Amino acid sequence: MFRIVLFLLLALTTPAHAQNRAEVEGMFRDWLNTTIWPRAEADGVARATFDAAFDGVTLNWDLPDLVPPGTTPPERRVQTQSEFRSPARYFRPNTVDPTVRIGRDYAARHATELAETEAATGVPGHIILAIWGRESGYGQVSIPHNTFRVLGTKGFMSTRAEYFTEELIAALRIVEAGHIAPDQMRSSWAGAMGQPQFVPRSFEYYARDGDGDGRADIWNSEADTIRSVGNFLGLNGWDPARDWGFEVNVPASLSCTLAGRDQGRTIANWEDMGITRANGRPFPAAEQQGEAFLLMPAGRNGPAFLVTPNFYIIKTYNNSDLYALFVGHVGDRIAYNVPAFRAGWQPVDSLLRSDIAALQRGLEAQGLDVGGADGLAGFKTRRAIGQWQEAQGLPPTCFPSRSVVTALGG
Repeated sequence: MFRIVLFLLLALTTPAHAQNRAEVEGMFRDWLNTTIWPRAEADGVARATFDAAFDGVTLNWDLPDLVPPGTTPPERRVQTQSEFRSPARYFRPNTVDPTVRIGRDYAARHATELAETEAATGVPGHIILAIWGRESGYGQVSIPHNTFRVLGTKGFMSTRAEYFTEELIAALRIVEAGHIAPDQMRSSWAGAMGQPQFVPRSFEYYARDGDGDGRADIWNSEADTIRSVGNFLGLNGWDPARDWGFEVNVPASLSCTLAGRDQGRTIANWEDMGITRANGRPFPAAEQQGEAFLLMPAGRNGPAFLVTPNFYIIKTYNNSDLYALFVGHVGDRIAYNVPAFRAGWQPVDSLLRSDIAALQRGLEAQGLDVGGADGLAGFKTRRAIGQWQEAQGLPPTCFPSRSVVTALGG
């Protein structure tokens, strides 16, 4: 009886046209031959290259966001499980300290390659090292996936199929150009490849040969990795005359709502408003008239920074304030042996992303710009919290808390 009930439930919940996995695998091979091969051939990929790339490749059913044939994409659900926590977690000593320690060793080991790359791109070696360390632990982190299996699966049946199809075609072009053998092309589950974690189209635009062998091998060559990361930041606009930023003291009289990329001032102007460097030193004279932006990633609950446009160049590599801050901070510690942040991270409430989204909707209802109710507390959300707190006669913290969520109807 139980089996009969189970069968009926499956019949009611499974679309009649949904395929079983064996059938879908066959459809995948047909798709490769009828859709991918003509596009690859048009881009100059040889049939032998194509066949070698997909030799033995099957669908990876464990990847996220898959939409098998005969099914429809799931409705977007409100985030309820992922927790929103203190930015301090991003800077735990057991993550930062090894990245700094190994980075110093690699600075000596690759002094020539780093100097040559800085001369060619303007990007300091310690920034390159910090990105390399964060992305792949200087090549020591396992990159386990077959790139063609990942991109093939997600190009054939995912919520972003066209994007991954384009990356798949680019991966074939990379092999055809002789940079790497197809069975050595390894990536993350999202198709980010090698030690600098470039997706294939980024590889085509940014990857460079750093060891003079005529190939850009970001999987096995440390020199190629260094040159490629430097080239990425250089082509995206790194200014060699500027630093990335400085930890600062923000006086209590200065509102945290002044933070954000859209409220830049010269460093001299910020100084006139009472901001000073946390280490007690003056700002470099060459930086005085340069534009900078107040960054308070934990609002009044943690360190504050004045960041330059170079900070946002780092964000072109990974569009996260915390990522860019990690890179800048670790780079400084590699190059200058500076200490950890002088201001401590204060305890904050652990909230769900759905809590943050509810808070954002409450702020939007009051006419405040939060940058979208996505459950992520970016600078616009942090600023809107501070604006709401000031309007309520509360000390502005510019950071989510349980009491703010409750007050705004969350």
